[in-house]
Amino acid sequence: MAQWNRLIEAPPDAVWAVLSDGRSYARFVVGTHESWEQDGQWPVPGAELGYILKLGPWSYRGRTLSRLCEPIHRLELEVQTDVGSARVAFRIEPWGDGTLVLVDEHPLRGPAARWHNSAVDALTRWRNRKILDRLAHVVASTREQTHGRA
Repeated sequence: MAQWNRLIEAPPDAVWAVLSDGRSYARFVVGTHESWEQDGQWPVPGAELGYILKLGPWSYRGRTLSRLCEPIHRLELEVQTDVGSARVAFRIEPWGDGTLVLVDEHPLRGPAARWHNSAVDALTRWRNRKILDRLAHVVASTREQTHGRA
């Protein structure tokens, strides 16, 4: 399993506001060029998020399903691709004046699950570190836009 965590200098509801907005995923998920809510129900269980990944001239259109949603505490997703699916779980915990965000990702189905090894975990941990860094930035910029500079 590829786990990573980060302390974000914002309250849990500010972090949740970003995670519960399907359009914001393109701003913090590494490689994602665009994201959108398929049915306007994001992130209730069963809701779907569409996305486009871009790497140079290559692009891929995928989907992510919400599997578990406990507002302001936990969000578990299933990212579905042509090579299988993966579980991505976000845990949000108050930590003083900030929020500790933990992300845990591992493959579930398909060839990606069979190829899973420690090297893949290391790459996934690096990616999740970048995701949490970007999430912190999006949370901060969203708060600035909503409340003005602190």
